[in-house]
Amino acid sequence: MLMSIGIYFSLIMSIVGIPYLIIGLLVSFFLHGLMIGHIRSNGVKLSPQQFATVYGKMRELCALMDIKKVPDVYVLQSDGMLNAFATRFFGRNMVVLYSNLFELIETGEEEELTYVLAHELAHIKRNHMSKNLLILPAMWVPFIGKAYSRGCEYTCDRIAAVFTGNANAAIRGLTILAIGRTLHKRLNVPEYVAESAKEGGFFVWLSQVTSTHPPLPQRIVKIEHLQSYPENYGYRTTSFERDLSA
Repeated sequence: MLMSIGIYFSLIMSIVGIPYLIIGLLVSFFLHGLMIGHIRSNGVKLSPQQFATVYGKMRELCALMDIKKVPDVYVLQSDGMLNAFATRFFGRNMVVLYSNLFELIETGEEEELTYVLAHELAHIKRNHMSKNLLILPAMWVPFIGKAYSRGCEYTCDRIAAVFTGNANAAIRGLTILAIGRTLHKRLNVPEYVAESAKEGGFFVWLSQVTSTHPPLPQRIVKIEHLQSYPENYGYRTTSFERDLSA
């Protein structure tokens, strides 16, 4: 925030900087608007008449997380990609699920999908999209913006695990992103995490510090730590039971 305020102030005080600031904001707004238009014109919007069970789960999560207005939820064909994201446009929140991830409802893995939904709602709960506009200049600074983004992902992982009360489903949800909807049940999670921890070198480090998301094994480790020591995060619960067979 401090860095962004400094950059905004410098641009405003500079006669040359003001046009660049205006152009940058307008281009960002235009491109974001195009993306929203594509989603709204092509995506399948969930409602009480369209995939009512999942829509009902969204309403339950919003009530639990004290999100006053249920965001629009769209399912978008993804050409095999597994992803989901939350966004905001003109004060209107939206959650987008890629179709391959949404198909978890067909495989009996609703708990994992619920975790994904809660993760995206956590971005809305923490106002990450609104904050991004305030700190936009700092997001362009190498390493700084990406580090903030990774921090947001860790935050939303924890919030989703707490509000769903199911750390094991959170871990399984992350393994689905790692290896897919079918094979994740056969994944040896401790081995996956241990082997990833052995990887090192300049390019491994560089890929991590320039990424908007932490490596999946590291996200799993953070959830496992929350699962084992919830009191360290100010959270006291009996709902987390460590799956020793994992």
